[in-house]
Amino acid sequence: MSDRAFRFGVVATPTGGPDEWIASARRAEELGYSSLLMPDGLQLLAPFPSLAVAASATKDLRVGTFVLASPLRPPRSAAWEGHSLSVLTGGRFEFGIGTGRPAVREFTESLGVPFGTAAERLQQVADSIDHLRELDGTERRTPVLVAAGGPKALAVAADKADIVTLAAAPLASRDELAGMVRTLRNAAGDRADAIELAMNLFVVGTEVPPWTQSFVGADAATLIEHDSLVMLRGSTTEMADELQRRRDALGVSYISVNGAFFEQLAPVVERLAGR
Repeated sequence: MSDRAFRFGVVATPTGGPDEWIASARRAEELGYSSLLMPDGLQLLAPFPSLAVAASATKDLRVGTFVLASPLRPPRSAAWEGHSLSVLTGGRFEFGIGTGRPAVREFTESLGVPFGTAAERLQQVADSIDHLRELDGTERRTPVLVAAGGPKALAVAADKADIVTLAAAPLASRDELAGMVRTLRNAAGDRADAIELAMNLFVVGTEVPPWTQSFVGADAATLIEHDSLVMLRGSTTEMADELQRRRDALGVSYISVNGAFFEQLAPVVERLAGR
């Protein structure tokens, strides 16, 4: 379904101080990962300065937000921060944004800003992208990644995104993912082939750390029983073959992985990146 070459990203946060964060960024680059991506939330360090540090410590590694929660920043503020990082990294920044998980409501209360309705949060996504495009002007196009799952979010992504991460539930079936791709491509029309499709892996292998199990809401046995696509397991060859099947069936070529597993996925990255 896609002739795009594979590329891989690491989703991580700087929890161990600057030296550990820089070492992780350099290790990701050394292992052939395309990008270092960072989630958003008040329980973490702020993503923009954290990613600036990672970019400055590496040569070619891309950095990106995965993803900004739209209610946490006014659209012009998000765009300003994103454009600034795009300029200062020499175009190595990917502006990832979505409407935010339910837990974001607590963060908005802390900040004294409204969480908003689903429609309002989605409009903030669209407005942030539009403001970013205005700031970029004609000389720059910061790649925009949108995490989208429902039809309305997929429609916004189809209209505005360069990269779309399929934000499906952890136990979603392959048929459900295929339906999301069809909805996206139908909405995108003539620009469907220009959109890079992405998917996030929470687990590599069959050991699920407690915090990951809590986040995805399922243990290893449940993920295996449901053939969950947030898990990748088997030998290097089996994992590579599985990702190729996903690319053939769904068009997914950009694979991000939970930072706890980026060393385990490295042999697959070595085999598939750029192919």
